[in-house]
Amino acid sequence: MAESTQQFDLITMGRIGVDIYPLQTGVPLAQVESFGKFLGGSPANVAVAAARLGRSTAVITRTGDDPFGTYLHEALQGFGVDDRWVTPVAAYPTPVTFCEIFPPDDFPLYFYRQPKAPDLEIHTDELDFFAIRGARIFWITGTGLSEEPSRSATLAALKARAKAGTTIFDLDWRPMFWSSDISGSRRGPEEARLYYREALRHVTVAVGNLDECEVATGVREPQACAEALLEAGVELAVVKQGPKGVLAVHRDGTRAEVPPVPVEVVNGLGAGDAFGGSLCHGLLAGWELEKTMRYANAAGALVASRLACSSAMPTESEVDDLLARR
Repeated sequence: MAESTQQFDLITMGRIGVDIYPLQTGVPLAQVESFGKFLGGSPANVAVAAARLGRSTAVITRTGDDPFGTYLHEALQGFGVDDRWVTPVAAYPTPVTFCEIFPPDDFPLYFYRQPKAPDLEIHTDELDFFAIRGARIFWITGTGLSEEPSRSATLAALKARAKAGTTIFDLDWRPMFWSSDISGSRRGPEEARLYYREALRHVTVAVGNLDECEVATGVREPQACAEALLEAGVELAVVKQGPKGVLAVHRDGTRAEVPPVPVEVVNGLGAGDAFGGSLCHGLLAGWELEKTMRYANAAGALVASRLACSSAMPTESEVDDLLARR
């Protein structure tokens, strides 16, 4: 792969797909009659969220060599996300994900990533290490560690980056991606923890909810999670606590715990990705920790109040307006 001379504010690496969301809420999937098609996948959505806030972003991932893959390229370009490292895999179809929408807190997901998702076919020898080292923020996820060759490529990218700039690990625990490997062998949190611990040695920031933090650290209480993540090697631990808000603890002793922004929830699935893009925005801006957390919470709340994920990511003025009303 040719090396890039452009320095990006943010490069994300990992999952991408097409979200097929019901256009009716409170209706079981079997009875839904109309759907919308959206760009999906957490790393892709985080890149979109940061781009909507004016940041230069790119994604390292793979799609199927099919019309849905073409759609994802067009969607990324439309959102201003660089797609030069989004390449096709002829052997596997582009993944799709369906959801059900039962506000305020029930949004079941149905992933169609068989026999294997193309985004797990990222190979080490295809990576642009120059660009990865040069990005101001590099973002990886736990899903990228779930299967080879993506696992080795993700760890190789982290090692090559060597904690340059800000390197963020979205713990992103999806048990269905770890339930079995391509040979049918059963796996689970214990195996995931081994790879999570290896990744934590090479990152500066870890972000996750309590379930994800428990997989990574073996503990669940929020403060204990933060302390365990710091002990594992990160400089900043961000622990999402659902209705209790978010706890962020820095190695230098700085601590911020902020409540969620109350909104009428329509679809909560994209809130975490909006939070992630805004977290990157705040870190790039050099804001104080509490300001960054409040801003990220507000961005997440805005997306939770909307139907879609990627196309619902807020602009800077929308986040500012919501914060100004509080």
